[in-house]
Amino acid sequence: MSKKISIMIFDDHNLVAEMWSELINSDERFSVIGICNDTTEKSIETVKTKRPDIVIMDINIQPNSGIDSTKMVKKLSPGTKVIGVSMHNQPSFAKRMLKNGALGYVTKSSNRNEMFEAILSVNDGKIFVCKEIQENLAKQVFEDDETPDISKLSEREVEVLKHIKDGLSSKEIGETLFLSTRTVEVHRSNILKKLNLKNTASLLKFIHNSSLDI
Repeated sequence: MSKKISIMIFDDHNLVAEMWSELINSDERFSVIGICNDTTEKSIETVKTKRPDIVIMDINIQPNSGIDSTKMVKKLSPGTKVIGVSMHNQPSFAKRMLKNGALGYVTKSSNRNEMFEAILSVNDGKIFVCKEIQENLAKQVFEDDETPDISKLSEREVEVLKHIKDGLSSKEIGETLFLSTRTVEVHRSNILKKLNLKNTASLLKFIHNSSLDI
């Protein structure tokens, strides 16, 4: 039997990481050799020691985002290939991951077969993007080039945007995220500027009329 493809998983949700590990190890072609629940320097250093064939990287992991951590992984272990995993189904996030050195991107709504396909393709040095991202990218071809790009937002701004989508006021968002109302208002203002939107009404219209999944 040929050598198993070695894999490390970076996800700050223990249950999710363990589920991925169990799922991947159920296939005799793969072997999960490590799980990290954060992207501290110490955790990222394990990649240099273990030299996995593949790293599965949650892009929303803390303290350093998966997008930034991908650069660190590639620097420490150039031979390791990275697959980004996220709840975000916007092509812009996949583009940022690929730009930072990843070869694959799947969403958390992808099924096991698609993940296995991603592992095999990326291990062979091929770029793999899941069907959901491909479909959303195709939709964007027919949209206005001025469509707001949420990949311009920081992780904190995405969190605020999520709560705006859920209908929370600035005060409620502040209480949820342990921020002052003033800080939330600053984030809201920055979100509008980065997305080139005029006001909250246009922001809400964008959220509800787009395929935004945050």
